[in-house]
Amino acid sequence: MDISANLLNQIKKIKSLAEAGLVFNKENYDAERYEELRAISLEMMSILADVKVEQLSDFFLPEADYPTPKVDVRGLIINEKSEVLLVKETVDGKWTLPGGWADIGLTPKENVLKEIEEETGFKAEVKRLLAVLDKREYPHPPQTHYVYKLCFLCEIIEGSFDPNFDIGEVGWFAMSNLPELSPDRILKEQLQTLYDLAQKEAATKVD
Repeated sequence: MDISANLLNQIKKIKSLAEAGLVFNKENYDAERYEELRAISLEMMSILADVKVEQLSDFFLPEADYPTPKVDVRGLIINEKSEVLLVKETVDGKWTLPGGWADIGLTPKENVLKEIEEETGFKAEVKRLLAVLDKREYPHPPQTHYVYKLCFLCEIIEGSFDPNFDIGEVGWFAMSNLPELSPDRILKEQLQTLYDLAQKEAATKVD
């Protein structure tokens, strides 16, 4: 982890502690100190990200409850040729597993199936949870949120590709011939780990 990424992680911890303090100490002497800590953390983020602190203040609304990590769900789908299904993000023109932020009110399985259908047009089913990944443990680009990635092995039931404003293309790729991946969403080492876990399970079932 480089210095800037490590520093950003420490700033996120300070911000989280300050917001937790504000949630549970709204009307006492400490609230002013927690608010000051939160303001300092946003100022430090603005310096690292070269973004005006006002923009960060608008982006990070005050927490109404105890702050927790955000959840990203991703679906790994493998066809009969042992190729993986990837989607091309219009925002950066790079490829990733179908998925995105989990919505409140849906189970993790419901979230990943919704994302797969919205991004690809395919209806799928979840076979099992493959892994829970902490983005801090991998060399993703630095970001303001603390994120857990829930990665599921899925299987297509029916449907055909229906492009939307987020996804420009869908394709099947061999692990030996992957396109340029979107580093904020999935890394090659993560994809390889998920693929190996899925293949190991398949081999076990055959045996």
